[in-house]
Amino acid sequence: MLLSLFEAGVTPDIIIGTSVGAVNGGWVAARPDVDGTTDLIRVWHSLSRRDVFPTRFGTSVLCIFGQRRHFASGTGLRRILRQHLRFQLLQDAPTSFHCVATDVLSGEDVLLSSGDAADAIAASAAIPAILPPVRIDGRDLMDGGVVNNTPLSHAVGLGADVIYVLPTGYACALRSAPKGALGLAMHAVTIAINQRLANDVDRFESIVDIRVVPPLCPVRVAPTDFSQAALLTEQSHAATHDWLRRARHSVGQAALLEPHRDH
Repeated sequence: MLLSLFEAGVTPDIIIGTSVGAVNGGWVAARPDVDGTTDLIRVWHSLSRRDVFPTRFGTSVLCIFGQRRHFASGTGLRRILRQHLRFQLLQDAPTSFHCVATDVLSGEDVLLSSGDAADAIAASAAIPAILPPVRIDGRDLMDGGVVNNTPLSHAVGLGADVIYVLPTGYACALRSAPKGALGLAMHAVTIAINQRLANDVDRFESIVDIRVVPPLCPVRVAPTDFSQAALLTEQSHAATHDWLRRARHSVGQAALLEPHRDH
């Protein structure tokens, strides 16, 4: 999606990311162009599930008995951020960059616009029960996608007048439920995030120019399966290019994100 937008001359003034969008956003905030995005694609192609969600049997056992709050270690994501993040503080990003996380105790969404960039991104991407929460300014923060307010509300609050939404979608065409706790939890989270994004698009599209890039459909790849990254990015690049060529940005785009089966 990003590559197609940059190829079409669409460049951001503000980037707001939640969850994996914060990871990608941190990269794009420093390299908002075709070459930078091409390199980002190469990074995703090189990753495996263990790179992002390193787990150990002992950790899983401790989770079962309530001794740990997460199945996977956050070391994999931290390593990726150390290798590729090009600024230390959010406020130093070449392109204005913000992350959205969720306060574990209050359930409030938290907009992070300053402070340690790696901490902020790790907090925004801390999928509940899978990756550990991150403590920032005395609060435990987790994935911003678990609350109703998505980055759209913050984009509007920051003064954006044209908003491109790049949703990951979800695996709408699986032939059976994902195997294992990690796979099922990730699938559930992606469905929930998608539905909440649909609600916000419906809420804001009458007051601001929102352009939802259609997510791929049908998708039969589970969210923990990184082996199909090359195929998915290639298909999405072509689909987004076609969408831009048709240039149809109409009211009612929330329907693109509604729960559905393969069609």
